[in-house]
Amino acid sequence: MSELKGACIFGQSGGPTSVINASAYGVIATALKNPNITRVLGAEHGIKGVLNDRLFDMGQEDPAELELLKYTPSSALGSCRYKMADPDVDDTDYKRILEIFKKYDVRYFFYNGGNDSMDTCNKISKYMQKVGYDCRVMGVPKTIDNDLFGTDHCPGFASAAKYIATSCMEVYQDARVYDTGMVCIMEIMGRHAGWLAGAAALATAYGAGPDLVYLPEVDFDMDKFLADVDRIYKEKGNCMVAVSEGIHYADGTFVSEAKTSATDGFGHAQLGGLAGQRQVRLQDGAAEPHRRGQHGEEGSSGVDQQGAQRRGAALHRLCAAPDPG
Repeated sequence: MSELKGACIFGQSGGPTSVINASAYGVIATALKNPNITRVLGAEHGIKGVLNDRLFDMGQEDPAELELLKYTPSSALGSCRYKMADPDVDDTDYKRILEIFKKYDVRYFFYNGGNDSMDTCNKISKYMQKVGYDCRVMGVPKTIDNDLFGTDHCPGFASAAKYIATSCMEVYQDARVYDTGMVCIMEIMGRHAGWLAGAAALATAYGAGPDLVYLPEVDFDMDKFLADVDRIYKEKGNCMVAVSEGIHYADGTFVSEAKTSATDGFGHAQLGGLAGQRQVRLQDGAAEPHRRGQHGEEGSSGVDQQGAQRRGAALHRLCAAPDPG
């Protein structure tokens, strides 16, 4: 196969992580050095930036400034939660993307995100093949949930796991400053995957973590939960619980769904408030809910940051190879 020459677009999508920009740097810096890449464009707010023709010429940026991406949290180019329709039902967005690709002679498209972003990549790739436009589409993995198919581990997870374990150890100490007992519940992100909640056990392994961990992979039983908390509280005088936001009853209903009817841009139920919901089922004044975020640079993992950058660079080299396979 002959080498493909043209411009490339890079975009970010979904929730930010503390290392998503390291992946961005890996793709962008490698693309800028590739003689077959005529121009490197960054899409403002992901696929919305492509649709709205809001593209930044990354070649005009100071190389020293670009390098700072490796240590910058959140999504530097801006993100979005935009669900594209099935092109067989409505191909309006796809026609517009094709128009933009032709305008800038885009032959490479890199999209950095999680499961929904990979779905967007798949749809765009199939559409370009269908209309006969030669463009290589590559998904750049990102998710703190660590649940992307085909990945051994996903950039973003290690930093979030480190943050959660550290936070649990800090809250563990806070919950023991008084001589009155406390039931402390830490609610942790994770809709269908329990990797993040499971990371709380790292703190327990070092003697300052939760007594109980509840994962979405296991059906939740309220009566058993209350009995377990009561048993540990009576034994220790305190009880710390790490619970995934995605825990559900045996019938599949999310425990938190009664708290909200909101959904995100992809139609997923907005979960949250589990800690407070568990609190009202325990003794008045005995339970304390804790919620914290985990996307800051201060909690990032060095291994995660390096891996994200290398992953981005490797994916660009793979996509731009004469025979990408």
